[in-house]
Amino acid sequence: EAPLQEPSKSRAGDAFCSHSSGRVVMITYEPRKWGIFSMVWLHGSVFPKAALVAFPSALLAVLVHFAASEWDFKLAESNDVTAGVVGGYSFILGFLINTRASRAYSRWWEGGTLLQQLRGEWFNAFSSLLAFTASSP
Repeated sequence: EAPLQEPSKSRAGDAFCSHSSGRVVMITYEPRKWGIFSMVWLHGSVFPKAALVAFPSALLAVLVHFAASEWDFKLAESNDVTAGVVGGYSFILGFLINTRASRAYSRWWEGGTLLQQLRGEWFNAFSSLLAFTASSP
């Protein structure tokens, strides 16, 4: 196991990750070309943990699809109650995701607006400082 570094000795591009043991370990990110492959880096990524959940679910969906097409049975018909339940569930889920994304976007926009306001306040303060400390009028 690599020795742990103190948080005060960090460099630009470093991030800290807490483990279940309560210790903080350093994840050093190398400057790379950002592309599609940046999603599947294993070091410091959540991809392996997400794959543990996603791959079995995807495999089950593929098996059910092939079993349904091989043995000619339908899981839900258009006049079945199941189709209505799935439609209602899909509508509610879509509504909740849309509401959450809209709220997140408005918070992001508000944060950007506040940062611009802060920049303006600092600019005004520095301009006033220069104006009042100038030796010549």
